[in-house]
Amino acid sequence: MICPHCAAQLAARERTGQTCSRCERRFALDPKLHGRGMHDLRIRRIAERATDGGRLKVTLTQLWYLSRVSTHVWDAKPARGIRPGVRWLVAVPLALLLLVVGNLVQGATGAIGVTAAVVVVVVASSMRYRPASKAWWSITPSESAFRQAMTGPWRTAYKRLPAGVVNDDPGTPAPRESVSGRREAVILCTDPAVAVFLRVNAVPARLKARLVEAEPAAAHEALADVPAGLPVVVLHDASALGVLLAPLLRLAHPGRVVVDAGLPVSVVRTRRDAVHRISTTSTVDASDLRSVAGLAEEDAAWLAGGRWSPLAAVPPRLLESVVTAAVERALSAHPAELRSADGFLTWPAEAPARADGPSRTKGTTAG
Repeated sequence: MICPHCAAQLAARERTGQTCSRCERRFALDPKLHGRGMHDLRIRRIAERATDGGRLKVTLTQLWYLSRVSTHVWDAKPARGIRPGVRWLVAVPLALLLLVVGNLVQGATGAIGVTAAVVVVVVASSMRYRPASKAWWSITPSESAFRQAMTGPWRTAYKRLPAGVVNDDPGTPAPRESVSGRREAVILCTDPAVAVFLRVNAVPARLKARLVEAEPAAAHEALADVPAGLPVVVLHDASALGVLLAPLLRLAHPGRVVVDAGLPVSVVRTRRDAVHRISTTSTVDASDLRSVAGLAEEDAAWLAGGRWSPLAAVPPRLLESVVTAAVERALSAHPAELRSADGFLTWPAEAPARADGPSRTKGTTAG
């Protein structure tokens, strides 16, 4: 690997203890120890792009998504084959019977019996039982491994996270949001990492908007103390509960402007460089997604199967521009002008692209 300090090409024996043998300076990450792609120069480059040259601050969650080297998604598989007890309970007696017949009968008929017995054993051996497996996903490096590397070895080497990166761990105190001045709109955000991103960049204050953070299931309660006249911009993952949120809010508040600026399923479903994950909770029926959220057949089926894509994986600069455009749209719109998928129109087709190029996605990732 290349030393991030002196640019020397280092063999494994020349970088023991995460210290360069040439310049004798400590570095943070070694791909041999921390996994493929985990290298100081690469992480710095991704952070530089994510922060737009230092203009923005980003969260560790956002940096993790942008730093991933592969995404794996596997569909659920039904049970295959026959259980060993049942398989051999039938195969063994049948094979013995054929062998006995083959020994008792002379000539071609006997040879056929012995051959048939061998075939029975071979077929029974090939029908091994494979239990059913659930759909699952993985991202390399894992979130826990990435956070440990950045808050451990990286802090040890550089005394802080990369420039412009903030820790959004649940135990970390949340950044305060400026509440001075009049609020003209509401940003309802269902992604904690995106909410931190908006706060640390003072996006709500700049747009004269009030930031409300809530899970999709608790969104109605979270808006209970918000003045009825304020338009609402909804930010959510490309998920079953996310796409239903804006339409249901419109039904519950027919006089309120609700702009859906969530991550559109149509953008991420067929992109191999988008982050696809599997929901572990119950899913929504595809017919409900079509009728309530107005989704296309393919998009509704994708979500109903448990797939979803996180809003925090969107490049931060693009995310900021979408939020800004959505708030401006909300301030100038009327409830009757908005369709169920109106906010989706604010997202360009390249929305989920990574900061350092396409990810290597394996498994059955997209439609």
